[in-house]
Amino acid sequence: MPAHHLIQRHYFSHLPELTHAFVQYTSTILRDALSQKDKASLVVPGGQTPRAYLPQLGQQDLPWNQIYITLSDERWVNTCHQDSNERLLREHCLQYMRIPPHFISLKTSHAHPEQAIASLHTRLSAIPRPFSLTILGLGEDGHIASLFPGMTLDPAATRLCQAATPPAAPTLRMSLSFRALIASDHICLVITGNGKRRFLDQIIARPDPSLPFIKLLQHKPVTVFETDTTYQE
Repeated sequence: MPAHHLIQRHYFSHLPELTHAFVQYTSTILRDALSQKDKASLVVPGGQTPRAYLPQLGQQDLPWNQIYITLSDERWVNTCHQDSNERLLREHCLQYMRIPPHFISLKTSHAHPEQAIASLHTRLSAIPRPFSLTILGLGEDGHIASLFPGMTLDPAATRLCQAATPPAAPTLRMSLSFRALIASDHICLVITGNGKRRFLDQIIARPDPSLPFIKLLQHKPVTVFETDTTYQE
């Protein structure tokens, strides 16, 4: 099936409009999941864009104690480091929640992410799957989470996470595996900025299966929330 048939795109003129609609979308999915099961699960990305919607999401009146949250990927730095996605999530979302959720960290004390795969796989196995909702960003090279072009993306992999060495970044990463990402009831992409939107147009028009995002579309439909404006602190 052509890539564009597997994408539902929602464009917003301004970031606040996107944020409001996206938070309502996320809340609805989590409530619907909890109406069918006693637990739900949410995967959240790091980066700059989530800073726009995470505070509003954390302020939603949801039974967070029934919801498991983890990250799509993590930089292999101390969780107090300014580049830590866990720190981002705690400061911009978790602190606003009336009831603490079940947060599953992607960081351990191991020196190298490869050494942490087994223990993190066990940790991640406690999260209800399929994930109720996985939120992703899109890198300018087509990467999702910390799954980069050229990496092995096996939908039948045994592990729920894998280590990653970004081609143009100084920090090693831990990422949810491709297998883990596609085990989601809903997958959503949030992109901001005209450049990212043009890039998405290009890779959908001429899909390259070596790009992790295009490979994702071969397995799961994706809902996109997009705007030309970008987040400014």
